[in-house]
Amino acid sequence: MWDLFVSIFINVLLWIYNVIGQNFGIAIILFTILIRIVTWPLNAQQMKSAKAMQDLQNDKEWQAIQKKYAKDREKLAQEQMRLYREKGINPFGSCLPTLIQLPILIGLYQSIIRALAATPLDLLRLSQSINPGFLDVANLIPLNSKFLWMNLGQPEPYYILAIIVAATTYIQSKLTLPPATNPNDQSAAMGQSMAITMPLMLGWFALTFPSGLSVYFITSNLLGIIQYAAQGKANWSNLLPKSMKKGS
Repeated sequence: MWDLFVSIFINVLLWIYNVIGQNFGIAIILFTILIRIVTWPLNAQQMKSAKAMQDLQNDKEWQAIQKKYAKDREKLAQEQMRLYREKGINPFGSCLPTLIQLPILIGLYQSIIRALAATPLDLLRLSQSINPGFLDVANLIPLNSKFLWMNLGQPEPYYILAIIVAATTYIQSKLTLPPATNPNDQSAAMGQSMAITMPLMLGWFALTFPSGLSVYFITSNLLGIIQYAAQGKANWSNLLPKSMKKGS
């Protein structure tokens, strides 16, 4: 089943690659845009759920419940679930798009590795993944792995992409964090922590994995920033130092 999933990715990637004149870097960018379009409703739901959770943290009834049952975790959890039901909040709504993106990311990584086959065995495996009724294998293999100054099948040697990946991940993470008005807001604290750990983790991926994956990360991050900005949900003030926020 998983091989079928990856094979679909490979065929779509190579179809785009063939249509645009056999530029695999552009193919990855266009494929990422396609994934973003397909998952747009899920991302919109994620933003809606995150906003609902943030509103709940600032809800006076919820704050009163937190104080009342501060020492009774079980009762606090029951009251929290009651509020979720009354307000129509799905506590897992903001996690679903992330869970869906994970297999997409793994599938993309494996499809890039397979597409940029470097050995005769890899070439054989790639040819077996391509649908001959959909693509002409003889005209596609081996792929042109050059894009700008990079070999997309190898890590980028100058650390430029790793820096851009980390920077765009940080910017996207900060822009999507709602302003924290409740000092006891644990979800906001977790969001602040993720805004630091995710850029570091993806930056490390960019250093160690094929640069084609970094192209995906950067494109996806930029599209995410554009999506939040287009919907008026980007919290630009989060990019300012705390001292400048207080001054403003």
